[in-house]
Amino acid sequence: MRKRIADSEWLNNAVAGLLARYVAFCHWTTRWDRDGFDELRSHLQSGEPAVMCLWHQRLLMAPYLFDLETAPICTLNSTARAGRMGGRIVEKLGFEVEAMDPGATSVAVTRSVLKRIANGYSVGMTTDGSHGPPRISKTHPILWARASGKPIFTVAYASRRVLKLPTWDKMHLPLPFTSGALLVRRFDHDIPRKMSGDALEALRNELDIALDAVTDAADRRAGRKSERP
Repeated sequence: MRKRIADSEWLNNAVAGLLARYVAFCHWTTRWDRDGFDELRSHLQSGEPAVMCLWHQRLLMAPYLFDLETAPICTLNSTARAGRMGGRIVEKLGFEVEAMDPGATSVAVTRSVLKRIANGYSVGMTTDGSHGPPRISKTHPILWARASGKPIFTVAYASRRVLKLPTWDKMHLPLPFTSGALLVRRFDHDIPRKMSGDALEALRNELDIALDAVTDAADRRAGRKSERP
């Protein structure tokens, strides 16, 4: 019975709708400090997609870290229950979703992503995945940027007042009627077409550093002390 309830389409859609409306309510009742969006907008207006990266901990305000009026975006979501719920929420806030079977090969996932990018879609993902470990990026966004020739942008949000959910990364649930920050930064590292395994690992580590930096900067602007999960 519990499994049937958890898998109920009607119930999941209703819960996702409530959460999407709550996130939108928090967005509109928060005084936001926005920075870095002009460079991203200029890039998108040139007709070029981007690879958008953030930490899973800061996922809930992701729909407001990309200008849907400028260009389309597709997010990658696991077909597991938590991933499906996250996908439903961002869909209701305007994003398109590409559901990824946890058993899919890296080649199959990359093929789907590159097809989206070729069709003019930016691609968004939480680089530490849906299960962690927290704040350790996968290599996927670097490989996709290399194969597509598109740049990576790192993004983060922070709210002065949040609830930390009991998840593997202590996900931040924003609260309304507060102040916060929405930040975008371009990942300014060359990604060569050919690289060794060591070079790929070095770039993955640089992406971790860049994501921590944009997230810490958002925390400071929101008046929060930076913390690691």
